Amino acid sequence: MQLILFDDHSWDNLLPLTFTRPVSHIRVGILSIAEKWEKEVGMDSSTLTRPHLMGKFPCNDGEDNLLVNGSLLPQKEVVEAILALNPEESLEQSGTLLAVRTSNIDDPFEVTRWFGKGKSHIGKVSLVDYPWKIFGLNGQEIEADFARITPGRTSEKLSETVRILQPENVFVEDGFKGEHFTLNASLGPIYLGNDSEIMEGSVIRGPFALCEGSTVKLAAKIYGPTTIGPFSKAGGEITNSVFQANSNKSHDGYLGNAVLGEWCNLGADTNSSNLKNNYSEVAIWNYLKKGYLNTGRQFCGLIMGDHSKCGINTMFNTGTVVGVSANIYGPGFPAKFIPSFSWGGAGGFTTYKLDKALETAALVMERKDEKLPEEDRAILEFIFRYSEAFRNQT
Repeated sequence: MQLILFDDHSWDNLLPLTFTRPVSHIRVGILSIAEKWEKEVGMDSSTLTRPHLMGKFPCNDGEDNLLVNGSLLPQKEVVEAILALNPEESLEQSGTLLAVRTSNIDDPFEVTRWFGKGKSHIGKVSLVDYPWKIFGLNGQEIEADFARITPGRTSEKLSETVRILQPENVFVEDGFKGEHFTLNASLGPIYLGNDSEIMEGSVIRGPFALCEGSTVKLAAKIYGPTTIGPFSKAGGEITNSVFQANSNKSHDGYLGNAVLGEWCNLGADTNSSNLKNNYSEVAIWNYLKKGYLNTGRQFCGLIMGDHSKCGINTMFNTGTVVGVSANIYGPGFPAKFIPSFSWGGAGGFTTYKLDKALETAALVMERKDEKLPEEDRAILEFIFRYSEAFRNQT
């Protein structure tokens, strides 16, 4: 059997985060959605995603394919229902296709043709189908992933200089280092990944995940549920936020109820509002609607796509959405929707030239001994063309 995680309309609703990845490659909790499914069913996965991503994320189909919605989180009841599917049978709930088992994958894969051909799931499901779901579901997923990856294993020991509340809820991987910081795991588990580091004076409340190779800088204040993805840096004050990977908020400044993609960098003293002055619900830009969509949430901060950067003292308004490869700087609040490959700030934007953006992306990756793959170049070139219409509107 082949495990294939497919993208439906959730991919569009999750833009700009999904411009550069399938939905299943979004990190929520400690692991990506794909990694969660692989652990649950005991097999590797591939993806069925948008054409411009398939060069980097190919689909490996076979004679017996189990297709699972890439936005679906693997909770016990729904996993059991999916694994019980018969050939050419589907599972759905309230107009959302959850899974299909089939020997033949149509090109293109049409979600609607499978409705009414199988079972209707009546249990609870959790879907990561909007950007705010990433930080909104992060607490439950840190706890779920903690339970997936730590049972039967022995945690490494922390230094005696570390103050810990409820140490039984803390798991430390090999290579972690740090002295003179405080962990409060009474509100949720804390996971410290391989070769990660917490510097002196930091105070962290769970649920919290510090993934492989990442660093919490001096005297950081971090409230859960927060995930710092692999090879990232976190400093200042952070609340309920998720870094996908390779992104930095190294300095003072506030970030709350936010999602950063990969290869992002927030300049010193960057602050992002997550609550409106009138306490009303936050609306954010939605690419599928081509307008603002109410999140139904009072707290929603910055959503930033891959390879975007901002200068020192940048201020982001509540619910700001920044696309891929944007460069933001200067005084004042920039627009709440900043299209991909935009260059500027509150005074207005021009187009960030593609060759310059690719050059910067390559230089940033070289700092971590990585090269910009040709597949990534092709993806960024597609996004540049796709986002031209949005840049012309702003």
